[in-house]
Amino acid sequence: MAITAAMVKELREMTGVGMMDCKKALTETDGDMEKAVELLREKGLAASAKKAGRIASEGIVDVYLSNDNKVGTIVEVNSETDFVAKNQVFRDYVAAVAKQASTTTATDMDAFFAEKWDLDPQFTVKEALSQQVAVIGENLNIRRFEKFEKAGSGRLVSYIHGGGRIGVLIELACDNDSDALEELGKNVAMQIAALNPKFIAEKDVPADFIEKETEILTVQAKNDPKNANKPENIIAKMIEGRLKKEMKEFCLVEQPYVKDGDLTVKKYIDSVAKEVGAPIEITRFVRFETGEGLEKKDENFADEVAKAMQ
Repeated sequence: MAITAAMVKELREMTGVGMMDCKKALTETDGDMEKAVELLREKGLAASAKKAGRIASEGIVDVYLSNDNKVGTIVEVNSETDFVAKNQVFRDYVAAVAKQASTTTATDMDAFFAEKWDLDPQFTVKEALSQQVAVIGENLNIRRFEKFEKAGSGRLVSYIHGGGRIGVLIELACDNDSDALEELGKNVAMQIAALNPKFIAEKDVPADFIEKETEILTVQAKNDPKNANKPENIIAKMIEGRLKKEMKEFCLVEQPYVKDGDLTVKKYIDSVAKEVGAPIEITRFVRFETGEGLEKKDENFADEVAKAMQ
């Protein structure tokens, strides 16, 4: 039976499920509307539709490292409330998502959602997520992931802060493997979690970023009444000095080392490299903070309970 746009629209209005899922359900049931609704309910999609509009800005970040330390992934999965974020069922699900990401070939969320769910390949990742929504009773979302595949020798190291509020995954390159690399990775990952650097080193800062920062600092300097009578060359030197100071904040290896303020991160890494007997390089890192940039719900827990009891 030919599936028309009107049929897809009708099923979508009945269930609140996305157009593609509705079309797929109608195709699988040969256009039988009741069976299509039942199929969507079985997959957990229809049950979760009414929750899809709720803001999911809580949740946790989790990390997965393969046993051979060749693959590492970091994921952020959001929930509506911090209460659910602390639930072990939810945490086990997030751990499964992180492991799924370790085998993915996807480079974006749409492709990831379309993959078969490793724990039950009859469902996609998206369908498995909808089932969790039905079980847990809140809107959930897999927001993002990143996958590292180690190219050569060295270590992948992870760090989770605050029970999953912040997660860091870091890749170290070094020809001599040593347990000292693990400790170094943890310490540097803690640094990243605390101070949130944007780049590894000054050489990694894009020219357009420096140009934009220079522009902002120039406007700030010229708008400062204290600089009204200062010549252009003096203002230019001031801006140069401020930019250098910013680079020390933005660039990881230039930052003061949090465990020893007398050292920079670079000097700390160099000291461990001397102990290991080979140069150590941070080749990449990623830092996820739960809910960063997302709209937060402005509700208190008492109101939430009252609404649930109505």
